[in-house]
Amino acid sequence: MKTYELIAPCHFGLESVLKREITDLGYDVSQVEDGRVTFIGDDEAVCRANIGLRTAERILIKAGSFRAETFDELFENTKKIPWEEYIPADGKFWVAKAASIKSKLFSPSDIQSIMKKAMVERLKQVYHVSWFEEKGPHFPVRVFLMKDQVTAGLDTTGESLHKRGYRRLTAKAPIAENLAAALIMLTPWKRDRILVDPFCGSGTIPIEAALMAANIAPGMKRGFTAQKWEHLIARKVWDDCYEEAREMVDLSVKASIEGSDVDPEMIRLAEQNARLAGVDHMIRFEQKDVGALSHEGKYGFMITNPPYGERLEDKAAIPPLYRKLGRRFQSLDTWSLYMITSYEEAEKEIGRKADKNRKIYNGMMKTYYYQFMGPRPPKNDSGVIRYD
Repeated sequence: MKTYELIAPCHFGLESVLKREITDLGYDVSQVEDGRVTFIGDDEAVCRANIGLRTAERILIKAGSFRAETFDELFENTKKIPWEEYIPADGKFWVAKAASIKSKLFSPSDIQSIMKKAMVERLKQVYHVSWFEEKGPHFPVRVFLMKDQVTAGLDTTGESLHKRGYRRLTAKAPIAENLAAALIMLTPWKRDRILVDPFCGSGTIPIEAALMAANIAPGMKRGFTAQKWEHLIARKVWDDCYEEAREMVDLSVKASIEGSDVDPEMIRLAEQNARLAGVDHMIRFEQKDVGALSHEGKYGFMITNPPYGERLEDKAAIPPLYRKLGRRFQSLDTWSLYMITSYEEAEKEIGRKADKNRKIYNGMMKTYYYQFMGPRPPKNDSGVIRYD
């Protein structure tokens, strides 16, 4: 069985979460870098990673890596990569994206153009043709340059993995599904614990929590570019991996997951998205202001993505909003609060210094994940944790 080096990009700051996910799937991680994790796997690993990883952005098959400080070096070294091992004579191939950090070659469009020309030259010689019809399966290539080290990978995923297939309706500034999943995974929350998002928007955090609780694989309801690569991955391998994911689903699980938002339109969107995800029976959505937040349960979790006040017209509303959240959190004295925001006065307005915070890049925006820990729930005489 042929094995590959597989590259899984992720949000900056969440590499350790993704590494744990990959290890839990049973694969050996070979390298962890800023914004990506590399691991070793076969054709089945490509399928299982695409279907099962909650925090990755995509899965790339590493085609080659080399050093290049000039465009001539970039061309010649790209040409040396055995692209014919992956791309058939009728394949449609292009360099879909190039990213360069601290490298002498920094123009993405020039990098893309030169690498495409080098790939064409290589494949023309191998397939003994003067031009390519490119009517077959698609083979997008993604390239990273870091300190003049070039890494090229074939994108097996297509649309980013954060697109689970359920969120057809979005809020104005939605949190990506893979980021929402990572925020949950950075907490001790389990499916037998309470989870509330008081700024739920179109419902992403509660829905991702419900998918975890029911053990629904995030990629189970969507397709991937590499499903057309039948010379590399047999259709049966994909079928078996989808079936494995279906067999693990448990829709009978009982969970206490809630989402609320002051905007009734957001609640409507959240309810529709939950239905599309197949978890609407597990979540209670409610229109209400954060100031009305209350709960009879103990030792619960608030996990949320409140407004940041990025738009000038919203800035005045942000301090009182965070103060309101802080007061409601204080009233839930056994609870924990986990909050991602770029608002620099968040701790001050909440009224408490976070026990931990973690820098995470939400796209190009630097945010912090503030973690306000509540008390640990007690155990009964038998050593079983009590949440009442």
